Amino acid sequence: MAGHEQQSGHPSQCCCGGIHDEGLNRRGFLGTLGTAALGGSTVFSAVGAAMAAQAPALQPASPGGLTAGVPLKVQPVLTFGLHQRRPYTSWRSYGGLKTRQDVDQEAQRIQQELKELSAKAEFALEVQPVAVVGTDAEAAAAKAVAADVLLVYASGGPQHWLEQLAAAGKPAVMFLRHRSGPVYLWYEIAHFRFLRKSGDQSAEQHMDYDDVVVDDYGDILWRLRALYGLRNTMGTKVLAIGGLAAYSAEGTKFGPDYARNVWNFDIKTATHEDLKQRLDKARKDARAVQEAQRRAEELLSQPNVKLQTDKQFVVNSFLALAVIKQMMAEVGATNLGVAHCMGGLMQILQTPPCLILAMLNDEGDTAFCHADFTHTPPGVLLRHISGRPSLVTNSHFPHHGMLTLAHCAAPRRMNGRDCEPTTIMTHFESDYGAATKIEYTKGQVITNIVPNLRCTKWLGFRGEVLASPSYDMCRSQIDLRIEGDWRRLLRNLQGFHTITCYGDYLREVGYALKKVKIEWENVSELA
Repeated sequence: MAGHEQQSGHPSQCCCGGIHDEGLNRRGFLGTLGTAALGGSTVFSAVGAAMAAQAPALQPASPGGLTAGVPLKVQPVLTFGLHQRRPYTSWRSYGGLKTRQDVDQEAQRIQQELKELSAKAEFALEVQPVAVVGTDAEAAAAKAVAADVLLVYASGGPQHWLEQLAAAGKPAVMFLRHRSGPVYLWYEIAHFRFLRKSGDQSAEQHMDYDDVVVDDYGDILWRLRALYGLRNTMGTKVLAIGGLAAYSAEGTKFGPDYARNVWNFDIKTATHEDLKQRLDKARKDARAVQEAQRRAEELLSQPNVKLQTDKQFVVNSFLALAVIKQMMAEVGATNLGVAHCMGGLMQILQTPPCLILAMLNDEGDTAFCHADFTHTPPGVLLRHISGRPSLVTNSHFPHHGMLTLAHCAAPRRMNGRDCEPTTIMTHFESDYGAATKIEYTKGQVITNIVPNLRCTKWLGFRGEVLASPSYDMCRSQIDLRIEGDWRRLLRNLQGFHTITCYGDYLREVGYALKKVKIEWENVSELA
């Protein structure tokens, strides 16, 4: 979705009025990840270790686009087995690759197909040359290759090659040809021999039926999209201003431990006093104040923006945004959490943080109130899977197939590029400062995730925007139609905050969660 542009060395204005500072040192998301344990059980070890290499710097956003993540490195592997005729016995297995020339042609075809797939992908893929495996030594070499994902084309070859590749410590997807031909041997026996080990129960420890694709490159693409999101979520660097609060206070059983142990988050904290001192200094800097005023004027001059609060609150938000971005850059953070955002932080910022958080999300970072690590990992994952900002909201009571979502820190660039019509008004509970009220696109399909407070289960459902009402509640509001069994949602709802984005990404989220052993319930899943 986001392309590349040359670094200019000075801030540029994004279409939503935020600061996009090309000169900041923005590090990649992934840090070193070892064996992760929560409650004494291994949560994310072998697969996570493969995603743990230090990532390169994030790519700058193209005009109107969000910051791009780290490319997903894909290693295609073609396994094959050739046979010689023998008299009076069955001498060959299923499969259309009969000669080495057939194998070489298939490898070339795969490379071209993946080139076309990469061109269609809205996220960054780095596809390496096809590794052809016809011997034990070649299987061992393919297993050891440096990549994020193995894409195994199982045309033939013995079972132990596939088991070796599955156990390589990185996600693996198996592709089988049926109607796309030439037919593969493992189209016949992948379920029985590989997944069930010639029995009736699933027995393969490293892959399951969701990791196998037949014929359809669209089914490969959405799995790679899920793994790209996972790749860019693991090891996220977080700046929590004011410490950890809400459901994430230090010393509690969940929250921060979950973020660190399951997602390998690197959480740095900064005090409110540090922020205050920096802001006091910025307010005495005539150039900084002038720049904040200029950016506020530029935002408010946009035709789809209305102002229903004091303009000074918008100026205050831009001044604070510049200071906070510098604080994030100093620790390499791409995620921001703010504690006590409806209390003492307002006096320091001279506005609620709502508009500041909205603009950070519009630029491609992730920024949520409360510094809460029940909703932060799903917010980060959904942003990277979708390539669009994720919105954290308060959930309301499901009824008659409907649900209301509402919050005051809502991004504008919900489709990842264009800014929705916005009214900048006061934060509702305090009736003070600058917050965004977004007019969401009626009929828009949206993905919704509700994590529980114990961080062990996420519930997801697909919705359709019915309206953007103006109830007496948080400013940005969505009345949505629940797709699926809404009474099941009512019965099984846990947690409190809902994470939402434009588009349907439920299958990607569910696939990613299998890799980190978090329970997933999709209310919109068809029987």
